[in-house]
Amino acid sequence: MSTNQDTVSAGQISDAAFDKMVDGKQVKLYHLKKGNLQVAITNYGAKIVSLLAPDKQGQLADVELGYDNIDQYVNTKERYYGGIVGRYGNRIAKGKFKVDGKEYSLATNNGVNHLHGGKKGFNDVVWDAEQPDDHTLKLHYLSKDGEEGYPGNLDITLTYQLTDSNEVKIDYTATTDKPTVVNLTNHSFFNLHGAGNGDINDHVMYINADKFTPVDSTLIPTGKLEPVKGTPMDFTTPTRIGDRVDADFEQLKFGKGYDHNYVLNKKGKELSLAATVQEPQSGRFLEVWTTEPGVQFYGGNFLDGTDKGKEGKTYVHRGAFCLETQHYPDSPNQPSFPSVVLKPGETYKSTCVYKFGVK
Repeated sequence: MSTNQDTVSAGQISDAAFDKMVDGKQVKLYHLKKGNLQVAITNYGAKIVSLLAPDKQGQLADVELGYDNIDQYVNTKERYYGGIVGRYGNRIAKGKFKVDGKEYSLATNNGVNHLHGGKKGFNDVVWDAEQPDDHTLKLHYLSKDGEEGYPGNLDITLTYQLTDSNEVKIDYTATTDKPTVVNLTNHSFFNLHGAGNGDINDHVMYINADKFTPVDSTLIPTGKLEPVKGTPMDFTTPTRIGDRVDADFEQLKFGKGYDHNYVLNKKGKELSLAATVQEPQSGRFLEVWTTEPGVQFYGGNFLDGTDKGKEGKTYVHRGAFCLETQHYPDSPNQPSFPSVVLKPGETYKSTCVYKFGVK
């Protein structure tokens, strides 16, 4: 496939617009390039700022929602574009959990619940960055004991790597000196038309999951695993995202659309296919692979058309989808869910792959 990638560059976003001190640490923009992909990442929140992927004509578009300067990332109400969320991605009921019988209290920053690590999660801190080559970025962060209420010094290494197969591969490792809970994920907001180019209701999605974790009205799982068959939650056959999003179905009303964890069809921690998404017009095709047991499908329901992103484009309602590979929400309070406890001497490991192609 020939592309016009020599004339379009992730460098359209000014490096100078990210060259700034935040919280006493240097923020920068880093560029990765391999195959048909070009990616720009900032060490503020370990966020993917832009991701250029070709369509079936080889024309590149930036499919990642975000901003073209650090000031907007620091000051926006939308904290999560492209970032790494943690210490615990997704929700913890009422901001409380126990490890080894001891209760910990966290910020309730999402109604009555805790979301994505708290008031200042990993998406809002400055990571240490090292770029060993033109297709790899290594990031490191030490989350100190008690930060946002979590126990233990959590030492995290994160690697973004572009592969020869047009993949963005994200590898996480972490260790702790006290028993703690960990659930890290990337919160990329994708639009395969190109960021800011309308909604994603025409994207055709497949999710490799026969079950999901239904939620209550505050979006906390009930603890049950329910079959998707016969409901609007069923993406085991490729289906347009918008076809049933406004169906008269309680779970969709709770989330104002899709904002649910899917229980992936897998046995262990092997790297396996979680989901695919195709945008028919451009032909762009995304595969999501993960070692995690679940994936959160979020359909951009809380984007309201007031946010202006890169190139001044408006991010409309349902103008993006997220596929966040993860352990299930509220797992620390749900003994039947796979454990998220990390103990001293153990190493947390997780891999997510976003693979781009055309069909």
